[in-house]
Amino acid sequence: MAVAYGSAASFAAFKSGLRCNASVSYPPVRISVRPGKTAGLGAVRCSVGSDDLAKAELRASSVSALELLKTSAADRYTKERSSIIVMGLNFHTAPVEVREKLAIPEANWPQAIVELCALNHIEEAAVLSTCNRMEIYVVALSQHRGVKEVTEWMSKTSGVSVSEICQHRFTLYNEDATRHLFEVSSGLDSLVLGEGQILAQVRQVVKTGQGVPGFDRKISGLFKHAITVGKRVRTETNISAGSVSVSSAAVELALLKLAESSYATVRPLVIGAGKMGKLVIKHLAAKGSTKIVVVNRSEERVAAIRKELKDVEVIYKPLSEMLACTAEADVVFTSTASENPLFLKEHVEALPPVSQEIGGLRLFIDISVPRNVGPCVSDLETLRVYNVDDLKEVVAANKEDRLRKAMEAQGIIAEELKQFKSWKDSLETVPTIKKLRAYAERIRASELDKCLSKMGDGISKKQKAALYDLSMGIVNKLLHGPIQHLRCDESENRTLNETLENMHALNRIFDLETDTSLLEEKIRAKVKQSQP
Repeated sequence: MAVAYGSAASFAAFKSGLRCNASVSYPPVRISVRPGKTAGLGAVRCSVGSDDLAKAELRASSVSALELLKTSAADRYTKERSSIIVMGLNFHTAPVEVREKLAIPEANWPQAIVELCALNHIEEAAVLSTCNRMEIYVVALSQHRGVKEVTEWMSKTSGVSVSEICQHRFTLYNEDATRHLFEVSSGLDSLVLGEGQILAQVRQVVKTGQGVPGFDRKISGLFKHAITVGKRVRTETNISAGSVSVSSAAVELALLKLAESSYATVRPLVIGAGKMGKLVIKHLAAKGSTKIVVVNRSEERVAAIRKELKDVEVIYKPLSEMLACTAEADVVFTSTASENPLFLKEHVEALPPVSQEIGGLRLFIDISVPRNVGPCVSDLETLRVYNVDDLKEVVAANKEDRLRKAMEAQGIIAEELKQFKSWKDSLETVPTIKKLRAYAERIRASELDKCLSKMGDGISKKQKAALYDLSMGIVNKLLHGPIQHLRCDESENRTLNETLENMHALNRIFDLETDTSLLEEKIRAKVKQSQP
């Protein structure tokens, strides 16, 4: 008989599940799989010989083949604890031409959270998509199935094949996922080590997620704690002192490629006046530029920047004049949220050449993801195109000092990891605490009612209140010890395993457990919701 199963290891686990008690002889269980089906619960059939079954009932009447199957590897994923997982791509793992395909605009983050949490094994979710990374954080009811579902969702929404995503994707679980986000918010995982803009982007994840179904307790708690870590690292290590951002690195890169030592005689054009564009303008001014043309959808943001830079002539131009402005510029910085390229080969091949005094080549510095300058533009010999991946040349110059500060930051992150883990682990016992309180409250209310009925109608309100207070005081004092032993934090010399053992013991003693695991209930509810 052939048995189709996920892997040799999983089948071995299935068999070991059938041998869960060496002191009891169980009937031989024959496992078969219907043709064309994988070995899920619906595909597995058990048949037991009647003679053997009769013997087994005499020896172990409380154990049935179905119960054994439910605790086997075929159903093992429902016994997992939920996991925090991060998966995605960043500048370490994927080039910009891949990242831009999977980038999710900030306006679409709430919808992405809703869609992710509609997946069968995803309970909570968040999206962090910037010019250097596209990362999805989830609380998954099953690690393997959760990663598979999210990867397929990424493929479906981006049009990138699953195989290509897997070539560049990284995946981290639980403590490693938490550490990664803490390093991201601290600027330790940035292209520009210690840059401050990423912390603002992590804050934006929390702001955008507020009120969105699926941005719930664990994920929101994770991101809020990451903000705290980012602030603490910058305060205690001074890692951001004198640091450059992506925008300032772009300005420095252009200067390295020009034949000039400052922007005093260079004609810069900035397309986009958002956060990145504003920083580009400020750094241009700091490098000697006295006249900057800014192309933007509206003049409002440009006017606000103009007020801040009173010694610099900031000229606003609408998008309709973008090509005309480009023809008069030596260096073009692009930083818009456009999902389609603003410049293609046919747009720029007829542009007039720039002065030989500054090198004779027009520079396009594109710090947008998706890119604002199409890859085909690089084929032209009259210009040079640089994107965010080209900023490494500038970043390497001031990295040594920040690496030393990064080592200090890791110590802070290690401390904060312990605190977050204690908080997250404490959530595991919350259902038991609630059930125990509800159990005690039912007994208290029932016994108080019996007492009051025996005492008759002659009892005063004051006496009733005294009896009520007495019953509440007894219950609270009795529950105080057990509940304290269900808490896992820095103030107690108690490990997580001890706390979980206490939780399981209380569940058994007071019969607080249900027949079906909490994860199984959640998974079944999600599957039911997804059915038409």
